[in-house]
Amino acid sequence: MNFQDFQQYIPQILDAPLPAFASHIKMAPKERIESLKAFSYADKNPRKAAVLMLLYPKQEQTHLVLIERNSYEGVHSAQIAFPGGKFENEDVEYETTALRESEEEIGISREQIKVIRPFSPLYIPPSNFLVHPYLGIANETLHFVLEPKEVASIIELPLSDFLSDALLHETKLTTSYATNIAIPAFKINEHIVWGATAMMLSELKEVLHFVLKKSYMTIRD
Repeated sequence: MNFQDFQQYIPQILDAPLPAFASHIKMAPKERIESLKAFSYADKNPRKAAVLMLLYPKQEQTHLVLIERNSYEGVHSAQIAFPGGKFENEDVEYETTALRESEEEIGISREQIKVIRPFSPLYIPPSNFLVHPYLGIANETLHFVLEPKEVASIIELPLSDFLSDALLHETKLTTSYATNIAIPAFKINEHIVWGATAMMLSELKEVLHFVLKKSYMTIRD
């Protein structure tokens, strides 16, 4: 999708309803569905984190950036994710966390980013984190500088590809909570994107589809 065309939808994105659980569940292993319900983590005192879903122009087309985390001893080792990380005491709010971590991990300063809106928080049982996603936009071509201790590579995903169902995939994985289970996922450039990132992508995709469909119906009327 052309970036200039995409920008006209930002006011509608601001007002669009968030499907939250209804969209998360579409990309959730059945073993995780109960844990997605709010009451299931209320007594666990989860740690807080925030991520940035960043849209930007590349060769005039709208793109979404994802990162491939480095391998380490942890539950999220080598996974595909959004830039982001743990809430720190000096962070004013979760939005601050998302912007700070994005600057640290992919070298994009907060001055280059306009945060559009928050999306639905998502609880991650294996790490006991409650993650707050934010949608942001940069109006210029970006030059990424990766933090090598945390980020192995980035994926620059064209928005038109993301909105297509061709990326939907099912795979079998052994996770921290089950062995050889069927998991819904996105297959992006041979990377399997599953778990929390896939669930957040699912909500973003549904919101964008809602806005595009609504705009199309308005034009027809």
